[in-house]
Amino acid sequence: MQPRGKALIGTLLPIIAGALFVPGLAPMSAWPSSILSIATLLYIMHRTPHHSAFLVGWLYGAGLFGAGVSWVYVSINVYGQAPPPLAGALTGVFCLGLAILTGLQMALYRRCNPNLQTPSPLLFAAIWVLFEWLRSWLLTGFPWLYAGYIALDTPGAGWAPIIGVYGLSFLVVGLSATIGCLALRNDNAPGRRWGATLIWAVIVLAGMPLGAITWTKDSTAPITVAIYQPNIALERKWDRRYFRAIQQQYTNNAQSQFQNVDLVLWPESALPAYRDRIDNYLNEIADAAYSTKTTLITGIPTRDEEGSYNSIIAMGLGTGEYRKQKLVPFGEYVPFEASLRGLIQFFDLPMSNFIPGPNVPPILSAGPLKIASFICYEVVYPDFVWTGAGTAELLITVSNDSWFGRSMGPLQHLQMARFRALETGRPLLRGTNNGVSAIIDDQGELLVTTPQFEEALITGEVQPKTGSTPIMLLGSTPTLIFCGLLILAAGYRRRG
Repeated sequence: MQPRGKALIGTLLPIIAGALFVPGLAPMSAWPSSILSIATLLYIMHRTPHHSAFLVGWLYGAGLFGAGVSWVYVSINVYGQAPPPLAGALTGVFCLGLAILTGLQMALYRRCNPNLQTPSPLLFAAIWVLFEWLRSWLLTGFPWLYAGYIALDTPGAGWAPIIGVYGLSFLVVGLSATIGCLALRNDNAPGRRWGATLIWAVIVLAGMPLGAITWTKDSTAPITVAIYQPNIALERKWDRRYFRAIQQQYTNNAQSQFQNVDLVLWPESALPAYRDRIDNYLNEIADAAYSTKTTLITGIPTRDEEGSYNSIIAMGLGTGEYRKQKLVPFGEYVPFEASLRGLIQFFDLPMSNFIPGPNVPPILSAGPLKIASFICYEVVYPDFVWTGAGTAELLITVSNDSWFGRSMGPLQHLQMARFRALETGRPLLRGTNNGVSAIIDDQGELLVTTPQFEEALITGEVQPKTGSTPIMLLGSTPTLIFCGLLILAAGYRRRG
């Protein structure tokens, strides 16, 4: 093959491998695709020169994020009204910027393991998990496309309440890397490589008997719930001409449900006005709910002398207000606001001037029932949810995934919410503007869901739970320490 052809293949193969990771997640959930993706990356890393490690990782990240999170284009183009070339450029900068991290990830792997003849699945997995964790907080965090999520709905899912998504990422990547080793000719005997693969597979499959363990217990009698999905177009939602009609739409729903259920859930920023501006309306709704011993929980913007907040409140039989702590850059606040406001409409989206709420537990009440509430993006932060769920018996998340249209973004978001229910051993209610709204049990199973892009109402029964799973007690620290020790040991061995 000509050098130019080899160079082209060498460029395209990591990109294709990165893109192959995405079908393993929602909505396709074809997990072998992600296994193949990771195995291929390890193979490429041990078939390219030392100096190409960063480039290989960056190209892999370009394929991974380009295929997996390019749905941000919808927000920029459709709702930010940026022209397609500009929206495409901004999306490209976002995806290629994230890919720098995968470039650094592979550069670190090569630095710690310069021997092309001896791959190290343990080191490969440890560095992978370290960079997933890094993405959970760097520049406010973007904890998306974690390898551990492919284990949902597989025998390995039983590990989730014990080691969480980071621990499962380690197992998934370790297994995938050993499979990648099978394609390499190195000093290890083939039997040894197959044996290592079998050990990793057995560890992952041990999640099947572990899944039979019940980590939490029933706390009260089951409660009946209703989730209303209004399917209000974003163009109408923030147009004052439609405000009264939106209020009436919610009122009609509430009046039809208060007699039938214990808890009614409305989505994020369901009512497009600050709480203090519609006190009379809210008081009427709260009185109606209280008269039937019902709790109504809704997202609504609030404000005080410090600023504005994306909040969720409980009314009727319920009490409490929680103000969102983890905000979405550009969606809820604008970094470098003085420079970017007014530049293009995307930087002036409605309600993009929020400030973070105080660092307090996200607890609301529904009578005696304690509920951990998470607003939109917050549910994808593993440690944040594990900590917040500690004293709660039920999880709630409200969102408005309308910003991402018919892309895979909302379905990826739902998958992560399901994983939080599985990790914490608690049922979860998910209320959204246009889907997917869902009632999820304590095993992460979907009990009832709404169709997307339709007005819908779903009802069901959930069993509140109490107690803590191992991951809630320990958090990600043991996994991160273990991975850190593996990396340090590799570095020490290299210096020796």
